[in-house]
Amino acid sequence: MTRVALIAHDEEKPEMIDLARAYEDLLSTFELVGTGTTGKRVIEETGLTVERKQSGPLGGDLMIGAEVAEDRLDGVVFLRDPLAAQAHEPDISALLRICDVHDTPLATTRSSAEFLLDGLARAEE
Repeated sequence: MTRVALIAHDEEKPEMIDLARAYEDLLSTFELVGTGTTGKRVIEETGLTVERKQSGPLGGDLMIGAEVAEDRLDGVVFLRDPLAAQAHEPDISALLRICDVHDTPLATTRSSAEFLLDGLARAEE
């Protein structure tokens, strides 16, 4: 089964919820994993099932990176705020590096996330 990680900086969490709602039918066929707060919001606001890791400040992004390193993820959606990320929010650099090393697609914007999800859907057909 396709397994996708969901991470969002605070300012991008509403966009993640909107994306999850728009792709709810597809995402319900995937195994989803997310950082603590993002995962909680997706669960509460969509009804999707998400395996929650620690929140970003407590290492949830690193836990997701470990899953990439173990080839347990097919893609990562990390909606980040490139202009106003806070110090407590996950840093994308380590996650980007491990995704590149393992050739795991990582989307950082809504439009790239849509391409990633659509591509994973086609790969499942």
